[in-house]
Amino acid sequence: MDKRGRKELQKVIDKDPSCYVLITCGPPAEDGEMEVEMTYQGDKGLATFLLHQAKTVLDEEQDLHIPNSRNIRLVK
Repeated sequence: MDKRGRKELQKVIDKDPSCYVLITCGPPAEDGEMEVEMTYQGDKGLATFLLHQAKTVLDEEQDLHIPNSRNIRLVK
């Protein structure tokens, strides 16, 4: 993540959200495996809802062939 991405992430966290989910990964190894980590803050049920909603948005973007965005963005 570049400095701009970190700054945007910090802005989101500084708003003191009632719940958030953060998923990160390292670069892929030669065998293609990656170390993936997830953390969340807040209600477990709400975190689950956020993950499901995020997957829906990503699936829709993939179906519509929308290019990846490097910016952190709010999805309503």
